Amino acid sequence: MLLAFDTATPAVTVALHDGASIVGKYFVVDPLRHGELLAPGIVEMLDRAGLGPRQLTRIAVGVGPGPFTGLRVGVVTARTMGAVLGIPVVGICSLDIVAAGVSVDGPFAVATDARRKEVYWARYGSSGERLTDPVVTKPSAVASDGPVAGQGAVLYPDAFPQAAPPEYPDAAELARLVVEQRAQVLPPDPLYLRRPDVSAPSAPKPVL
Repeated sequence: MLLAFDTATPAVTVALHDGASIVGKYFVVDPLRHGELLAPGIVEMLDRAGLGPRQLTRIAVGVGPGPFTGLRVGVVTARTMGAVLGIPVVGICSLDIVAAGVSVDGPFAVATDARRKEVYWARYGSSGERLTDPVVTKPSAVASDGPVAGQGAVLYPDAFPQAAPPEYPDAAELARLVVEQRAQVLPPDPLYLRRPDVSAPSAPKPVL
């Protein structure tokens, strides 16, 4: 039984896959409550399926790119559960998870919100394969008249006039990508692409 979840965007999304199909899905959009929502979402999915944590065989987690706090919640939870349960944990780029839900003819792009008036961005081929590495940049630097999925297209319509669904990653798509081996598998390490917004204060300067 595969447990999949992603917290790299304002959405907290969880799914269970039994190797043949999705057996449960949880999806809530709340950019400030990743830490409060993820664990209850996992428990809810297991309860609905009549399963306990020890019946899980592996975990898949979206590793971003995404803002530091939300992304860290998912990655740390996946690593901790994997260590406690003794099961493998794999990572998938969260932009690839969004791309898996896109249904358009021809190439497209995915842009998610990176805050600071920037987006996380990558281009995809007509079969959904990623063509470029994820980057963080101003929307104007990667403006596109073609289809663009993800929250970035919703937030910056001047740069991305042809917004396409989905807006957020869906853990059901994440689970299918892993089970069907349709995406590059990564270590469960967060893809931040830049330093966190909040950093430790530097040492005070001497006054003498």
